[in-house]
Amino acid sequence: MTAATHSTLFPRVPDSADAVLEGLDPEQREVATALRGPVCVLAGAGTGKTRAITHRIAYGVRAGILQPASVLAVTFTNRAAGEMRGRLRQLGAGGVQARTFHSAALRQLQYFWPKAVGGSMPRLVDRKAQLVADAAAACRIRLDRGELRDTTAEIEWSKVTQTVPADYPLAAAKAGREAPRDPAEIAQIYTVYEDLKRSRSVIDFEDVLLLTVGVLQDRHDIADQVRSQYQHFVVDEYQDVSPLQQRLLELWLGNRDNLCVVGDASQTIYSFTGATPDHLLDFRTRHPGATVVKLVRDYRSTPQVVHLANGLLAQARGRAADHRLELVSQREPGPEPVYSECTDEPAEAENAARRIRELMDAGVPAAEIAVLFRTNSQSETYEQALADAGVPYQLRGAERFFDRPEVRKASVALRGAARFGGNDSLLDDVVDLPSQVRAVLSGEGWTTEPPAGSGAVRERWESLAALVGLAQDFTAANAGATLADLVAELDERANAQHAPTVQGVTLASLHSAKGLEWDVVFLVGVAEGMMPITYAKTDEQIEEERRLLYVGVTRARRHLHVSWALTRTPGGRPNRRPSRFLNGLRPGSTGGAARSAGGGPGGVERGFTSRPQAAPRRTQRTPARCRVCGRTLTDAGEMKLMRCESCPSDMNEGLYERLRTWRAVQAQRSGQPDFCVFTDRTLVAIAEAEPSDPVQLSRIPGVLKRKLDRYGTDVLAICAGQEPEGGEEGE
Repeated sequence: MTAATHSTLFPRVPDSADAVLEGLDPEQREVATALRGPVCVLAGAGTGKTRAITHRIAYGVRAGILQPASVLAVTFTNRAAGEMRGRLRQLGAGGVQARTFHSAALRQLQYFWPKAVGGSMPRLVDRKAQLVADAAAACRIRLDRGELRDTTAEIEWSKVTQTVPADYPLAAAKAGREAPRDPAEIAQIYTVYEDLKRSRSVIDFEDVLLLTVGVLQDRHDIADQVRSQYQHFVVDEYQDVSPLQQRLLELWLGNRDNLCVVGDASQTIYSFTGATPDHLLDFRTRHPGATVVKLVRDYRSTPQVVHLANGLLAQARGRAADHRLELVSQREPGPEPVYSECTDEPAEAENAARRIRELMDAGVPAAEIAVLFRTNSQSETYEQALADAGVPYQLRGAERFFDRPEVRKASVALRGAARFGGNDSLLDDVVDLPSQVRAVLSGEGWTTEPPAGSGAVRERWESLAALVGLAQDFTAANAGATLADLVAELDERANAQHAPTVQGVTLASLHSAKGLEWDVVFLVGVAEGMMPITYAKTDEQIEEERRLLYVGVTRARRHLHVSWALTRTPGGRPNRRPSRFLNGLRPGSTGGAARSAGGGPGGVERGFTSRPQAAPRRTQRTPARCRVCGRTLTDAGEMKLMRCESCPSDMNEGLYERLRTWRAVQAQRSGQPDFCVFTDRTLVAIAEAEPSDPVQLSRIPGVLKRKLDRYGTDVLAICAGQEPEGGEEGE
């Protein structure tokens, strides 16, 4: 056994089931030991959800409660499934199936196809774009590359939401989707696409789920065989489940309820693919006996980063916001987030590159730094700025700017115009270089105004617009430059960025950064029009943009830099404003009042077996304000005290000490840490308020109903100067 075996890369396998539970916090331990019946884990960013569910599976296996082959753990990416399998092996629980929905369904479909249908299974096509193009051609509809990609996305969305072609126009309108063509044309292409698949004996990615659902619904003998193998299910990232995936999960389960789901409604950022948090938020309704565990201890980020993340969601609206979790950092304090307002986008990129260079010179590894942006089209400016600063970088979840098909095609068009422009009528009436570039790129799809909606068409336009902007910047720096000079500049930039990939600073879109984390994060372009994006019009779309920024903030462990530019290009009119989401959070700004945390603090809610009573009507809570100076409070600790940290305290010191003594006895009797009874801040708030009745006590943040029921009588007795009912030893 080498020394490396003892490193964090090769940890020791726990020698017993109880050893698997070592190192888990109280809530994670609840997840790990709740092995029967439905369990819903509401896990905030950085709270160790993967740790909790892998230890849950491993504990069940090592304790002999679960058979490895009877467990199916489902997640959404191959990377996440691979990580889960690796962790389970390290915990001594090899043999557990950890797969994506599609992988698990494909495996079952391949196995049961001969029995359910007969013959060999149709070929699975990895890319459906060519089939969609053939379907459009059969309908005599011409699609450009962007429209083809967006039409393909619409067909995928229809299938995961179980929308048939005839219902697409109405369903798309109801969902507020921006169709790339007339919805009737999309429905027609969708119909022919399905016909072509049947005639060619092929299936697509979504068909894997649809066909598996069909087999399990129609063949009860096959469904029983699947259910006899898998007795226990775990679903990660449950907020991203589509209606089709939910239906498949229900068929896997049958009439059983050994299901554990894990998710966070505040990280729902893929609704455009059909994902919905409703299944997560309705879990307790579908499973009244469920145990709900809330993980809010954030082990990833410093209190300063967590404070900003909580502040973002404190002003959110909508159903997901009503169930938000207020994170509590478990790390040592770090630096405050840095906010930078720059004159233009190139200056913003140069500012980020300069700060990154300084961090690297101070010893921060490049691999621990990320630059996150809203759209892939923003990457080129940062690629160039980092290259100019000598900073290695890598792109994640996006093609390099000069590798994008539209950029390559535009470069060819510009090169042709530079060589033969004298014979191009498009260039007859233009003289300056930027006008020449705009004229050439207008033939490639560039327009003076961006297209409506999102998706490939918008991204294609943004790539071309970036080339137009580059031409303007190049002309400003090189008076008298020709089109040939610009083409040479483009070639030099492309060659410089085609160097072998190295481990460097990560450049990524916010969507592709989900599930990742870095020591240092630069959130760039955080301005109105980009965050939220211009085509986010409805309240639901705006709130998803807020959640996207929240995901970006919670990627940072220690250093967080937030920036925006007043204009796109140097010398432009400075009419941009920082994102509305930063109002009240960045220095010098004001914003709306914070909302109370709908999800509440961490803890466990036990399920009930009898018929649940009707839920009480939710009352509208007023903004939390300091009872000394009247300022609106957004910090969790200040909200618990109901005053600013800097405002004077009128705490009854003697009462506080009596409460601490009583709390220690309760904690010892229950075998829990002191803070599981009441936190220090809650005791301070009680000692300051000196409540005299249950209503006054219940108004103190941190005194939830279950704690009021359990400890209220004792606390009120102590506040009144009396002994608790059972004395110090009583409960």
